[in-house]
Amino acid sequence: MPTQQEFPPSPIHQTETEQNHHKPRTPRINNELRLEILLFLLLRKEKHSDELIHGTNRQAVIKFGYTRKTIRLIWQRALAHKAAMDSYFYDSKYHNCGRKRIQVTYESIASIAMGDRTTIIDLVRMLNLSPTTVWRMVKRKQIKPHSSPLNPGISEECKMARMKWVLGLLMDYSIPNDPTYYSMYDFIHIDEKWFYLTQKSQRVYLANNEPFPHRKGKSRTKIPKFMFMAAVARPRWGQDGQCEWDGKLGIFPFTDAVAAKRTSKNRVKGTIETKPIKSVNQIATRAMLINYLIPATKEKWPPHEGERVIYIIQDNAKAHILQNDQEWQQHYKQDGFTLILTQQPANSPDCNILDLGFFRSIQSLMHKKMPKTVEDLSGAVTEAYNELYAKTLSNVWMSLQYVGNEILKHKGDNDYQLPHNKKKILEDEGNLPEQVKAPRWAVNECKQLVDEWRANQ
Repeated sequence: MPTQQEFPPSPIHQTETEQNHHKPRTPRINNELRLEILLFLLLRKEKHSDELIHGTNRQAVIKFGYTRKTIRLIWQRALAHKAAMDSYFYDSKYHNCGRKRIQVTYESIASIAMGDRTTIIDLVRMLNLSPTTVWRMVKRKQIKPHSSPLNPGISEECKMARMKWVLGLLMDYSIPNDPTYYSMYDFIHIDEKWFYLTQKSQRVYLANNEPFPHRKGKSRTKIPKFMFMAAVARPRWGQDGQCEWDGKLGIFPFTDAVAAKRTSKNRVKGTIETKPIKSVNQIATRAMLINYLIPATKEKWPPHEGERVIYIIQDNAKAHILQNDQEWQQHYKQDGFTLILTQQPANSPDCNILDLGFFRSIQSLMHKKMPKTVEDLSGAVTEAYNELYAKTLSNVWMSLQYVGNEILKHKGDNDYQLPHNKKKILEDEGNLPEQVKAPRWAVNECKQLVDEWRANQ
């Protein structure tokens, strides 16, 4: 005989509670639907009274799926607003339900010393709140974490130099009515950077039971490194949005190929090894400019007609040569190219494309390749330089113009946050400018300050 469990009970013999046990709950009515119900009722009321036509409530119940009580409350609320000669306010009071959030004022956080709010636990102790409450305030962006960088000090002379530098980037005929930056298509930015073989700490994501990777090195403090010189120009884009030239002139290591003097367990005597240059001085940078940068510029620069004057922007490092260098004077004019060495303002890494963001992008890509030897390091840096999307470089050139605006607004100082101008959104909308405009008031004030400073010298 079959057991009793094989015969499910008939729906006729189920109680009403059992039948409605899995009935979905009616969703909470929102403001838009409440207004839609009111419009439905207004179209079905008597012409010369506030009474609804017979059967209107039933039709609203069938159409919207809510009870008669809900429909009647919406109509009565509208009548009350009409009697008070007030506009209909259809917002609900649902936001007043539940436990109220703990309110923390701006003054209570800002009055805490910087050293007493470096971690969430410090804030918990100073605000007398729970860690969960503080963490939820961080997620709601009521409290925001910030890493404060150490910026170079700016003297008054340096501020004037920064203002003059930015004013020099503006087209003369556009001042003062509509100050606009040059397109900067005849600029080359160069700079040097150390690239390390590996990082002291590398973050990766592992599977559940995957063993931890074990990384070893001879020393944590003396990690092998190479210095590279990078040179970039502004990329060129066609009318159809395609990249015609990526603006990359090359990244060149300061290394020498040296034969091994003796045999070891790693190589035999006479094997050619890559060794970093012991001292990167003016001799090394001059040779890099003459032997690598000039040929790369002549080879990769877009076609042009007639004489082409190109400005090479560099910082004020002691290893850099100036335009009046005797040996440089013999090479700076070649095959229709005139290369002019120009120094950016002192203590101003934000005025160089490479320091502004391009080096950081290259470094992040390079560390993903995880080179094992110093020979692999040079190849990894070159591959990361070549793989970086040209749009990233183009965006940094746009950021340089916006940084110039911040320098003018702050009268040459560097106490500002790097601007984020939603370049991706503007590009998708077709409103991304090729040449950024500077604020007229900032340009006029800075010109007046520079003129007064010159008069007092």
